[in-house]
Amino acid sequence: MKKINAIIERASDGTFSIYMDDNEMDYLITGTGNTAAEAIEDFKSGYQDMKKLFENKGKEFQEAEFVFKYDMASFLNYYSNIISLAGLARLTGVNQRQLSHYLTGRRRPSQQTVEKMQNCIHNFAKDLEAVRFI
Repeated sequence: MKKINAIIERASDGTFSIYMDDNEMDYLITGTGNTAAEAIEDFKSGYQDMKKLFENKGKEFQEAEFVFKYDMASFLNYYSNIISLAGLARLTGVNQRQLSHYLTGRRRPSQQTVEKMQNCIHNFAKDLEAVRFI
């Protein structure tokens, strides 16, 4: 099964969209929504619809495993019900007001800030993965 990047971005009108970052497949899947979660659901639904279409036409369907990649606004929107901006600020060292600007699309983080936040989040995920309860 081929791994394909699915890019999630916040549009200028505040909606979210997802597209496949691969042009070697025999199909293209996209998704849209008012939230990143809605766009992901629309994307997954489109994938299932495409699978059925290929089946109905008797064509071979190449399965794909999607790796979702977020722009900062999409990430903050998608995980906002799990990680507060205050918590993310403590975790990453990025000011909460700045995170709010990224969430609303007012500003975009520099590549250095993106890498810093990604590293902090990955390290936190490793810490969580090591947790064991008795």
